[in-house]
Amino acid sequence: MSITDYESVIGLEVHVELNTTHKAFCECSTTFGAPPNSQVCPVCLAMPGALPVLNREVVDFAIKAGIATHCTIEPVSRFDRKNYFYPDLPKAYQTTQNDFPICTNGYVDVASGDGIRRIRISQIHMEEDAGKLMHHSEGTEIDCNRCGVPLLEIVSEPDARSAEEAVAYLRKLRAIVRYTGISDGKMNEGSLRCDVNLSVRKKGEEAYGTRVEIKNINSFNFVARAIESEFKRQVELLESGGTIVQETRRFDEKTGQTYSMRTKEDAADYRYFPDPDLVPVRVTKEEVEAIRKTIPRMADERKASYMVTYQLTPYEAERLTEDKEMSDFFEDAVAHTSYPKILVNLILADISPLFTEDTVEYPVNPVSLGALSDLLGEDEINSNTGRRILKSLLENDFDPKAYVEEHQLAQINDRSVLEPIVQAAIATNKRAVKDYLGGKETALRAVIGFAMKATQGRANPLLVEEMIHEAIVE
Repeated sequence: MSITDYESVIGLEVHVELNTTHKAFCECSTTFGAPPNSQVCPVCLAMPGALPVLNREVVDFAIKAGIATHCTIEPVSRFDRKNYFYPDLPKAYQTTQNDFPICTNGYVDVASGDGIRRIRISQIHMEEDAGKLMHHSEGTEIDCNRCGVPLLEIVSEPDARSAEEAVAYLRKLRAIVRYTGISDGKMNEGSLRCDVNLSVRKKGEEAYGTRVEIKNINSFNFVARAIESEFKRQVELLESGGTIVQETRRFDEKTGQTYSMRTKEDAADYRYFPDPDLVPVRVTKEEVEAIRKTIPRMADERKASYMVTYQLTPYEAERLTEDKEMSDFFEDAVAHTSYPKILVNLILADISPLFTEDTVEYPVNPVSLGALSDLLGEDEINSNTGRRILKSLLENDFDPKAYVEEHQLAQINDRSVLEPIVQAAIATNKRAVKDYLGGKETALRAVIGFAMKATQGRANPLLVEEMIHEAIVE
């Protein structure tokens, strides 16, 4: 059998670091990048006698995430202790939710090659982060700043069937946490990271294979590569007569391969039991509804609206709404143009690469971009001039219409003005004309290029091509 006879079965555990001011169970700051061990106290360092107090903002953020992912918000949830020893865990246990999580039975719909794939979410639970180990030549140091930082763990069912679907699901979750404001979703800073649970089976089979977990992947690209690499490894192992071992693996981005860390623990190894220092979390329907009203228009709602209002394709609408900042930018700009499709092309082709995880300001004035879209839509300038103006707008803001007039960049649409230029282009490029008439269609580019250069790029290229074609065919 070949690798195409198998399919992957993928579930993801996504950890989201919350945008709270304080940690989950104490008043310590959660500011990223502070000096090591400068944001700690007796509670997060597990000093004897120190008792935790739940940060209510963590609960509110969990409810927001649950609402945005169509979960049931449980009226009563409970914290448990997950017991394990590791140097960056001062308490020797993690406070988490195991048996009674706050959100259950949700879903996220993502676009895939087969249409829309629904990825079910089994639960979303609150927990705390561990510290950080820093390795160097003289040994290992521990930074406990991250101890007690609040997290949400979003656990999916094994519904994804490819790296493409898994990444689409992650992108959708990232959009959700950013739209709701519960996290900045910066994978490069660890605000959003995931574990991939992957098994393989022959297509058509119902039973799951042996699951392997790939830990702490922090970029969309690495998630895709890790899944593809592990899928191939498991299939090749099975085809050679081997057996998949349940284990935890890491992905090495340099080699593009996964490698074994340890055999996988079962849940019983953690000896979960209810945390005696924390009371159950109780949430009323009124509280849930109050939080629901604070959630802004989400990506799916905006996508549907854009497709109806501006006649965008599903792909265009999806691209625009992947990032809240870009979606906000589009909405600000589209209010200043009569040509939304041209605006969308400018944003997706030229502006979107400038929106990064660290984008806090728009890369160009949306009002000016709307005006540029109108100039293009009214054929007052051509696309080459449009790109030149956009490049200048990225450096300094100005009125595009006034700029065109000042620099005499208006497109030449007058046939009488273009006629002598077209004739000169034909006369100068007789060989290219002959080649075009002989069936070499690309040869016409040289003739068009001559005319465009003669007008310093201001001629209407479509009109020039039409006039050249009329002249040489006749």
